[in-house]
This record gives sequence, C-alpha cells and structure tokens, in this order.
Amino acid sequence: MSSPTPQPQNTAPFAEVPRSAAQASSWVDDNWANWLTSGLRILLIIAIAVVLRSVVRKTISRLIERMNRGAEVAANTALGGLLVNAERRRQRSEAIGSVLRSVASFLILGTAALTVLSVLKINLAPLLASAGVAGVAIGFGARNLVTDFLSGVFMILEDQYGVGDVIDAGVATGTVVEVGLRVTKLRGDGGEIWYVRNGEVKRIGNLSQGWATAVVDVQVGAGENLDRARGVIAAAADDMAKETPWDERLWEPVKVLGLESVAADSVVLQAQARTMPGQAGSVSRELRWRIKQAFVREGIEITGGPGTVVPAQAVTVEDDAPAAAAERTGGDNE
Repeated sequence: MSSPTPQPQNTAPFAEVPRSAAQASSWVDDNWANWLTSGLRILLIIAIAVVLRSVVRKTISRLIERMNRGAEVAANTALGGLLVNAERRRQRSEAIGSVLRSVASFLILGTAALTVLSVLKINLAPLLASAGVAGVAIGFGARNLVTDFLSGVFMILEDQYGVGDVIDAGVATGTVVEVGLRVTKLRGDGGEIWYVRNGEVKRIGNLSQGWATAVVDVQVGAGENLDRARGVIAAAADDMAKETPWDERLWEPVKVLGLESVAADSVVLQAQARTMPGQAGSVSRELRWRIKQAFVREGIEITGGPGTVVPAQAVTVEDDAPAAAAERTGGDNE
C-alpha cells in the first residue's frame, strides 16, 4: 500500500514580502526628496507669514500711537484744546487700527494657507466653491451683523462723529460716549445710556461740528421804545463778549435781528450769535440773564407771564354790592 503524496505548501505570500518591502523602500527612496522639499517649503511659508504678520501689525500699532501722540500734543496747546478732542482721536485711531490689523492678518494668513494647500497638491477648486457657498449662507444669516460692522467702519473712516459730539441719530439723541465698529454708545440728557446699532442709523445730525447758533427771543411790551430796547440788548451782548469765558465761546458779535413777532400787547425781539460747537445752550442762558438784568436797570418791561384770573363769583358779588347797599339805604329812609 503506497503512502500519500505530500502536498506542497503555499508560500507565495511569504515570497511576495521581500518584493513588497523592496518596492516600498524604492518608493520611499524615490519620494523622500519631494517630501523634504515640500516640508521645507511649508515651514518657510509659515515662517514668512508669521514674521510678515507681526511686522505689519507692529507697524500699524506704531502709526496709531504716533497719531495719538500728535493729538495729545495739539490738545495741550491753547487753541488746540478747543479744536482737538484727544479722546475722540484716540478712539477713532484705535478703531481704524483694529480694522487694519484684522484685514492684514486675514490677507496674510489666508494667502499662506492657500499656498500650503497648493504645495500639498490639494485641489483648491472644491474648497473655494464650498467656501463661497458657506460665505453666502453666513451672509444671509448674519446680514445685520455685517451691516452694523460695515456701517461702523465707514462712520469711523469718514469721521461722521466722535467722542464728545452731540448727535441726533434718529432713534436716539445724546452725547457720544463710545464709538465701536458695531455699536455706538450715547448718553441722553437725563443721564440714560443708549446703545445704537450702527446699521440702524439712517441719518445723523451732528450738533458739535463747525459752529452752533445761539438764539434768544425777548418779549417786551408793545408800548416800549423798540430802538431803546434794541440798544440795551446790544450793550449787554457787547459786555458779555468782553468777559471770560464768553470771549472764546462767542465766535461772532451778537446780532439783534429785529422783530420776530408782533401781538396786540407785546412784541418779540430776536438776537442771534454764532458760538463754539456745543456751547449754544450756555451762551443763550447767559445772554438771557444779562438782558434781564439790563432791562431791570433801564426800566423796560418784559411781558409774557401768566395773567391774574379773577373768579366770576367774586366779580358778581363785587358788582352787586353797591346795589344791595342802595336797597338797604332806601328801605331805611322809608
């Protein structure tokens, strides 16, 4: 009886191992140079981007600091203190610097990221298409935020208003406390704080730019000598313009324009003066005070106060009293 023939063992996988290892080694030998070159290029791109970003940000910060120092020096002079608001300049320059630093960082780092992806031979077309779709979706979802930000940027760049200005923003009126890229903070006349989104501001009335006009209406009796009253008002205004601090707040002589209105028992004389921005209220109050004192000294009557109302019952009793007395007298005589 013959013995079974032994079957040959399958050694093909083990035989392929040396060949696969040789191929892998050959593949590594063929590509390690490319890997090394790509890695060094990526490191160089990142290093250049980091250094360039740091240099640009420091340069922008130094320019902003120089602008702030110039504003502080100008504010310390005699005339500069009236024309330059150091805090306004500082906040405006800081906001502009923040925008410039953010834009510079985005451009430099974004360019570096795209360059690294191109070095890695990654197709950028799908990524850019996806980024475009995502940008559109974010734009629709955060359109109010984008509108606030862009409005704030243009308000700051155009210097429409700044810290210390009194503005009428439509939705609120007050003194500007802080100007941001998204929100402007106002303090109202009653001390309240208004937070106004820049995107909600459709029109702005700045009451603190250029100059202001102080208007004073003086109501005198219809029988008064108008030329005399006009001269007294002009004299009081001239005396005011020679005293401190009104000599700086008044930018032009006070003008008595003439009659503003005429009534049966009174007339209104109007005076106007061009003043520093934001000082029209204080100038008007001081001028009224001086005109009142001058009229008292000159004996000129100021009308327009509330009249005395006599009750109808009192008038009736007063009118009937003589008749009643006559009746009593007649009865006694009879």
